[in-house]
Amino acid sequence: MIRRVAILISGAGSNMEALVRSMVRDHPARPVVVVSNTPDAAGLARADALGVPAACVDHRPFGADRAGFEAALDAALAPHRPDLIALAGFMRVLTPCFVDRHAGRILNIHPSLLPKYPGLHTHQRALDAGDTQAGCTVHEVTAALDAGPILGQGRVPVLPGDTVQTLAARVRDMEHRLYPAVLRRRCADMRRPLMLP
Repeated sequence: MIRRVAILISGAGSNMEALVRSMVRDHPARPVVVVSNTPDAAGLARADALGVPAACVDHRPFGADRAGFEAALDAALAPHRPDLIALAGFMRVLTPCFVDRHAGRILNIHPSLLPKYPGLHTHQRALDAGDTQAGCTVHEVTAALDAGPILGQGRVPVLPGDTVQTLAARVRDMEHRLYPAVLRRRCADMRRPLMLP
């Protein structure tokens, strides 16, 4: 069975593009829609160029009404009937109600080796701690921030003289390898975590 994948973004969409480009030929999934919460997200044009339907549900008019925003997000997703939702640089924290409605079907990629450094500023925190390795984690989304079951991790070295920018670029390259590989395994019902060196 081919799985239908919705991808949520907020910005440039580089991880979205890596996922979309991987879902071809014998891949057990296909992208069905890309949705952004910001109307000027460059990833929307990227999705269009890749031939994937793109939509925006702007979070700003909803203010503090997170439930209202998520109802609109669900309405945008519903016609595409996604089996999985892949967060790819989606910069909104989803409520427990949304997560519960899609329990076990939401994936996220985070730029640290969880459980280290959940939340923001991960690269700066790794540099401040003097870590010799950094990386990224694909995990199942649960109500607790960045705390769901780990589905895969990719490691990169922290090099002498690294800045936040150079480390972030190295981690991003690993993200583009890891996320497509984990998505393929998840769609093939392979549950053992994938670890990339």
